[in-house]
Amino acid sequence: MQELADELPGHSPRYVLLSYPLTLPSGRLSVPYVMIYYLPVTCNAELRMLYAGAKELMRNTAEVGRVIEMADPEDLEEIEEKLGGEQ
Repeated sequence: MQELADELPGHSPRYVLLSYPLTLPSGRLSVPYVMIYYLPVTCNAELRMLYAGAKELMRNTAEVGRVIEMADPEDLEEIEEKLGGEQ
């Protein structure tokens, strides 16, 4: 996840499609398919509106189960907790 966090730009939004394997507390393996909607606070208003308007289209086209919104690349460190709360 650190490599992905390093690749995210500081001033531009991104959609990231992620299939991340994790082991649930029950011991079962789960591989949720999610979309990360990265929208940094330093992003300009025009890009914010462009990406916000296309978010649902991207979600439906990619057929993801869930959208996780993030404003800081460091939030990726907590991805397992966010995905684990999905079940």
